[in-house]
Amino acid sequence: MRSALYVPADAPRKLDKALGLETDEIIVDLEDAVPPPARAGARRSAAEWLARNAPGAGPRIWVRVNPGAAGIEDAAAVAVPGVAGVVAAKTGAAAGPAALGAPLGAAEERYGLAAGTFGIVALVETAAGVLAAPEIARAPRVVRLQLGEADLRAELGTEPGPEGLELLYARSRIVLASAAAGLPPPPAPVSTDVRDTEALRRTTLGFRALGFRGRACIHPAQLAVVNEVFTPTERQLAGARDLVERHERALASGAAVGLDADGGLIDEAVVRSARRLLSGT
Repeated sequence: MRSALYVPADAPRKLDKALGLETDEIIVDLEDAVPPPARAGARRSAAEWLARNAPGAGPRIWVRVNPGAAGIEDAAAVAVPGVAGVVAAKTGAAAGPAALGAPLGAAEERYGLAAGTFGIVALVETAAGVLAAPEIARAPRVVRLQLGEADLRAELGTEPGPEGLELLYARSRIVLASAAAGLPPPPAPVSTDVRDTEALRRTTLGFRALGFRGRACIHPAQLAVVNEVFTPTERQLAGARDLVERHERALASGAAVGLDADGGLIDEAVVRSARRLLSGT
C-alpha cells in the first residue's frame, strides 16, 4: 500500500469519484469526517454504497468506525463482501479490536465468507494506545497499525516542530510494535496541509526513513506525491536485484559475505533489505 484516501461516509459522490483516483486504498470515514448527529444516517448511507460498489472496486476499501459501542454497530453494518475490514479509531488497548471481532465474525458467517476475511487496522491516536501498541498489534484480526497524530498531539499538548521530533518516540514505537508482531510496516499519518506539496514530499520521505510504508491522505491532491515517494524507481529495483544476485553467487562459492558494485560489504542483513524492496514490503 502506497496511499490510502479518507473519504466522508456521508458523501456518496466523493466516494464514487474516489473509485477512479490513483489511490491504493479508500477509507470510508464514519468518524471524524462526519458530524456526530449525522453518524447514524452516514452508517446507513455507507452500508448501501458499499453493498453496491465494494465487490467490484479497484482500490481496497476500509471503513473507519467509531470507538466503543457505536463502532460495534458500525462494523455490523459495513462488513459486506468486498470490504477489506475496519479501521478502529482511537484504539487504546487490545480490548478495542477484540470487541469488533463479534460483529465481523457474524458478518462472515452471514455472507458465507471465510473466518478472518475482515481485518482490523488499529488506529493509535492516544498516549494509552502508543504505550499498548505491542499488545494491540497482537490482538485478533489486527492486520496493521496506523498512527493518528492530531488527537495524540492534542492529548500530549505538543507543538509541531519542523522535523516532528516531538512525536519521534510515538512514531518509532508504532513501527517497532508492527515489526515485532510480524505485521506490515504502518502507513504514515495524514498531513493536514493540502496545498504545500513540497512539505508533503519532505515529511513523507522522513516517514519512509523511519520505517513507514505508504501514507494516509485527506485530499486527492496529496496522492501523486505520496505514490511517487513509495514507488521504487527502476534504478533502485535494479540495484536491489544486483545485491541479491551477488549474495547468491557468494553463497554458492561458500562465502557468507560478498561485495557490491562499489566495494561495500554484502551480508544477509543487507540482502534482507533488498529482498524487502523487491517484494514491495
